[in-house]
Amino acid sequence: MNVGILGLGLIGGSLARAYALAGHTVYAAEKDENMLSFAILAGAVHGRLEDSLISRCALILLAIYPDGSASWLEAHAGSISKTALVLDCCGIKKKICSRCFPLAQRYGFTFVGGHPMAGSQFSGFKYSRADLFEGAPMILVPPVFDDIYLLDRVKEALKPCHFGSFSVTTAENHDKMIAFTSQVPHILSNAFIKSPTARTHKGFSAGSYKDLTRVAWLNSRMWAELFLENKENVLFELDQYIQSLSAYRSAIAEGDEPALTALLEEGKKRKEEVDG
Repeated sequence: MNVGILGLGLIGGSLARAYALAGHTVYAAEKDENMLSFAILAGAVHGRLEDSLISRCALILLAIYPDGSASWLEAHAGSISKTALVLDCCGIKKKICSRCFPLAQRYGFTFVGGHPMAGSQFSGFKYSRADLFEGAPMILVPPVFDDIYLLDRVKEALKPCHFGSFSVTTAENHDKMIAFTSQVPHILSNAFIKSPTARTHKGFSAGSYKDLTRVAWLNSRMWAELFLENKENVLFELDQYIQSLSAYRSAIAEGDEPALTALLEEGKKRKEEVDG
């Protein structure tokens, strides 16, 4: 199978490695010529995704920023085979699906929104690996929800990635959930590390610090775009968190041990309820 991949960062590079390892022919579009050359030398990519090769690809995976992915598809939709499957791998779904579903319908190919729930605080092809998606969840946003054949087709096309599970949802629900599970945690981590105390933490920190600050080291431009494109959901979660923090702060400032204990117990019980 010929596979076209847009972008060779952590996600795109890992996709390229997985498909190349599985014996497929991988073509990639990447603006960084050095990165593309390195990927070819590494055996993850077999050549540049020239315009003339787009029509030969049975599978096209969009792995750059949401706006860039949608813009690339708008520019090349006429070259995509009607039998091709196109998936994006972006962190938000409403904006990109609203632009790409109509394109697929107009030009006759199949587009499905996707979000592989795997990654790292590090970015770039040099951190990519063929087993990045091994056992990871994959979220799918199809144009229709009762097309079992389409879902089977997507799962079959993604076999080289070895995802552990697939979830099907709407673009709206995806963006609401991802604001809570991914986007706001990145903001919290990035904000927490700005404490002046952080400069002298060595020797005083263990698992709690490492867990909370792991994703503070992030791709600033990419995450800024994701936050702004999911603005309403991110603001809702931030407001909820700020409200909760204010309650803890008030209890501590007032020396109200019963209130503080109750807040802590409430959080403990909520953790048990939502995670088991």
